[in-house]
Amino acid sequence: MIGFALGGFFDGILLHQILQWHHLLSGLDDPAASDLRFQILMDGLFHLLMYLLALLGILLVLRRRQNGLRPDGWQIFRLSLLGFSTWHITDAVLSYWLLGIHRIRMDSAQPIVWDVAWLIMFGILPLLIALRLPRLGGPASFAPSILVTALATGLMAGFGPALSNPNETIVVFRGSISEEAKMRAVLRAGADLRWSDPSGSIWGVSGISFASILNLYLDGAALVSTTPMVAGCLRWTQKS
Repeated sequence: MIGFALGGFFDGILLHQILQWHHLLSGLDDPAASDLRFQILMDGLFHLLMYLLALLGILLVLRRRQNGLRPDGWQIFRLSLLGFSTWHITDAVLSYWLLGIHRIRMDSAQPIVWDVAWLIMFGILPLLIALRLPRLGGPASFAPSILVTALATGLMAGFGPALSNPNETIVVFRGSISEEAKMRAVLRAGADLRWSDPSGSIWGVSGISFASILNLYLDGAALVSTTPMVAGCLRWTQKS
């Protein structure tokens, strides 16, 4: 929990405030995205969540010490490093590529490059280091880390329906579906075609309802994204 919170603080302080590359909801396709007061408020609530997680982690460490369990310093460092990497992996997969609520560099022509570089540097590399450190003090329980990850993932995923962009949804069809079948699926869903990629597999549609998503899946869609920012990692496929 402490490492997870430190990862959130690291991103929030460095990227939101010092470098100002993005805010928590910079990718929101809504007039609120241009409201600096709103963005600062969301950043503040995000930091409050990280503060509470860090406080809970510290209380748990103190409780273990009161019960006569004294974790080794390397054990605490190793688990904190695991939490730090878990935050960055969770943030990359969920915030960048699934919800699309922000990217590392919002002003970059190739945001995926910055996303992957940041993930490797602060997610994958700390994870590999933590796994190489000696497991002193006995086996560790990863239940708190799983709980924190599930909690943060659920909270961020909750933004999806509330902030969903009703004007555009990305539909990825399976390769075996014909063009005629894809068009019939879109019309059956009551949607309008806005664009498609050169392969014909990725379509941008508008006017879709949540009730139509199931029909698209039944008609051969492999992915239907109604997230705030056009399917995150598929964002680069959109035509200008």
